[in-house]
Amino acid sequence: MNAPLHGGCHCGRIAFDMALSKPASDYTPRACDCSFCRKHGAAWLSDAHGALRIRLRGEPTVYRQGSAQAEFIACAHCAVLVFVRHEHEGRVHAAVNVRALDGEVTFADEQSASPQKLAPDEKRERWTTLWFTDVRIVDADD
Repeated sequence: MNAPLHGGCHCGRIAFDMALSKPASDYTPRACDCSFCRKHGAAWLSDAHGALRIRLRGEPTVYRQGSAQAEFIACAHCAVLVFVRHEHEGRVHAAVNVRALDGEVTFADEQSASPQKLAPDEKRERWTTLWFTDVRIVDADD
């Protein structure tokens, strides 16, 4: 694993650490072309062999759109869209918005993605294959 990358929302109520299994420059963030992600300027990154730790202070804003299978998580206070999660067979899968990373990180050039063109079962298959599977979400106030 490489050194963890850190990020979160602007006010600090949502924070994350992600450990990638390869150098950051080997990853291509996916800029979803759906209207929700475009309006938030989101570009998603995940690593099925990496690890993601998320700390929440208070209740975030949870939004489902499209097929309503995934939950988009934004800070209820500062409104930064931080991550997306999907639960399947008792396991949480997640991806982070690279726009929520702290500091400059060099990834490969973003590529456009069109998940709204996929059927619900195709989306689930993609997410469970590509997204972080080692995900831990904790209450930061504990």
